Amino acid sequence: MKKYILLLCTAFVLFSCQEEKKAEKETKDEPIIEKEVEQKKELSPAQQFAANIQSAHQTSDFKSQEAVQFQLDLMFGGKQRMKAKITMLTNSSKIKIEKEDGTVLMYDNEKASLFPKENNYDGARFDMFTWTYFFALPFKLTDPGTNWQDLNEGDLNETTYDTAKLTFGDNIGDAPDDWYVIYSDKQTKLMKAAAYIVTFGKDTATAEENPHAIVYDNYFSVSNVAFAKDWSFYNWNEEEGIYGEPIGSAKISNLKFLETEDGFFKAPQESVEIKK
Repeated sequence: MKKYILLLCTAFVLFSCQEEKKAEKETKDEPIIEKEVEQKKELSPAQQFAANIQSAHQTSDFKSQEAVQFQLDLMFGGKQRMKAKITMLTNSSKIKIEKEDGTVLMYDNEKASLFPKENNYDGARFDMFTWTYFFALPFKLTDPGTNWQDLNEGDLNETTYDTAKLTFGDNIGDAPDDWYVIYSDKQTKLMKAAAYIVTFGKDTATAEENPHAIVYDNYFSVSNVAFAKDWSFYNWNEEEGIYGEPIGSAKISNLKFLETEDGFFKAPQESVEIKK
């Protein structure tokens, strides 16, 4: 009897060991699945300020369209600076400016050109990118290379607005040393104004001696996207904000979204590249 019990116990131990090895093998062969937890980067107060403006302007709706076209009537110093039909992709990668005098400025995402070449003039490249940037500014506040800081408040015409400073990383655009102080309506979050310096063709210290501001008024909507019908330009400084009489003005009209045909932004063979 004792011998029988001993054999039974031995068999039980061997069976248990085999089961443990089998379980161990099964555990080792089973793949371990790690779940990645997506962490959303928290925005700084100044970055949230920019995001709020883009949301108020319905930037996602704007960028869902291929291209936008509008008439620009621009005055500076009491003289006509530009009267043109402007067509641009909503990501600003291609631009076509058809001026009233027959001059056409084009940007195909690689180079800026002018046609006919005998109409070339100093400041053509500035005209190509400056006025289209002011138009698209509310939709470009969080583009790659944008940096935000100094969330604050500022007064314009006795009304207080939220403000923040926009700067750019190296090699961003033609003038990465430019900076902007953006004003936003406290209630609607729409962009009210942008103080700025222009460093294109000059050093930063010289540009900072004469900052200006663009003020956006009379908003309207097309396909749910907010645009300012009227622009006014002023002298500006940090202490006073805008001051004096307007130094320029612009009016936007005939605005619509559209799709462009292949070759629409291609410069004619007889055009000339514009570098200034």
